[in-house]
Amino acid sequence: MPVEKLKDRSALLPLIATGWAEGQDRNSLSKTFLFKDFVEAFGFMTRAALWAEKLNHHPEWSNVYRTVSVTLTTHDCQGLSELDVKLATQMDKLAGY
Repeated sequence: MPVEKLKDRSALLPLIATGWAEGQDRNSLSKTFLFKDFVEAFGFMTRAALWAEKLNHHPEWSNVYRTVSVTLTTHDCQGLSELDVKLATQMDKLAGY
């Protein structure tokens, strides 16, 4: 089943309130998570990876010591989709937001 581009952008408002930012092209969301140390950052990434696999929607991300930078976009629809909203929401929960 094809993934559709997000039509109701109001779904992004709760995410923006927790620090997610839309890309300039409005086709991505990004956020930088800061943890106590590397072990907490890596644990977050491990838990988030399980959710990403469950949703079959994988983030673009990087980790440097205690910092995890995440960008979400849905390549199949060349923009944001419900999958991005779901994964961002879950990542916030996993990080304690």
